[in-house]
Amino acid sequence: QVQLVESGGGSVQPGGSLRLSCATSGFTLRYYSVGWFRQAPGKEREAVSVISNTDNITYYADFVKGRFTISSDNVRNTVYLQMNRLEVEDTAVYYCAVVGGRVGQAWAADSIYDYWGQGTQVTVSS
Repeated sequence: QVQLVESGGGSVQPGGSLRLSCATSGFTLRYYSVGWFRQAPGKEREAVSVISNTDNITYYADFVKGRFTISSDNVRNTVYLQMNRLEVEDTAVYYCAVVGGRVGQAWAADSIYDYWGQGTQVTVSS
């Protein structure tokens, strides 16, 4: 059974860093793509980043380029999102999601993902 468990969220000041983890089970991570999404109160869910583990291709939303880095550890079956230089606008619940195979230009469409985790809260405030 597919399971996704996010962790690593918390409260930080602007300019701080957090590393989110998505622990996966029930499937072979190397054959799947894993995306990170976020949703702030009153806002639509938006795509943050994705990694295609079949070919190690990554995509990033424009608002996190240069600040966030996605990576996979196929031995630990875990995907990470390293978040640096956090801004107040990054405050949201962050979710990971998986889909089989690789993703292309449509990576940001949440409808293509098959399974979702429960989310972890990230709060950036001074």
